[in-house]
Amino acid sequence: MIHYLRADRTSAVPKNAAVQGGPAVATGPDSVVYVVDDDESIRRSLARNMRAAGLTVETFSSAQAFLAHDLPDRVACLVLDVRLPGASGLDLQTALLEANRAMPTIFITGFGNVPMSVQAMKGGAIDFLQKPFDENELLSAVERALARGRQARAERAERLIIQRRFDTLTRREREVLELVVAGLLNKQIAFNLGAAEKTVKIHRGRVMHKMQVESVADLVRMTQRIGIEPSKTS
Repeated sequence: MIHYLRADRTSAVPKNAAVQGGPAVATGPDSVVYVVDDDESIRRSLARNMRAAGLTVETFSSAQAFLAHDLPDRVACLVLDVRLPGASGLDLQTALLEANRAMPTIFITGFGNVPMSVQAMKGGAIDFLQKPFDENELLSAVERALARGRQARAERAERLIIQRRFDTLTRREREVLELVVAGLLNKQIAFNLGAAEKTVKIHRGRVMHKMQVESVADLVRMTQRIGIEPSKTS
């Protein structure tokens, strides 16, 4: 793991930390903001200001403490310091990606540089804020991060529903589906599968029923959501 020497951080508290009337943040009981920063005064300041904006906040002093936390199934974003004792913020971002626990992340730092910001953004960061930063700027980034988290959650739920429907198909129905989304007509599908056209029509009807779609266009969009590729035909 990467270790860093700490520099004086008395200027790292957000600008306008006590600003009132900042941007309203769309939030709810389903969402949480995790703050990971080893400076206790910054953790307290960020948590106080975000709670004043109506956000649920949990704070951690290190990457290791956060990774040891049992993350509930809820919309979340991460406000993450780059330089931490032990594993860095960038290390934590990588660990979450590798563990399939990634969430929208806003990096904060008093020691940033271009390579750091590039690495963070490549890893999917929402923003990379230099300390001291404006509170409203952070709240705006948090709002974007939570919105992205909600969208990702909705997309995961949709993929799960589609996958469950797909899993009810028989092997032959899946073969028919792949040829249908490839644009083949019943006669062509029958030829490719060595089956009677009437049989293909029955299978096709069952596919549409089980997938709960009314058009081929809807079926194509569904299969794209779960990574089903159209069958290659000769």
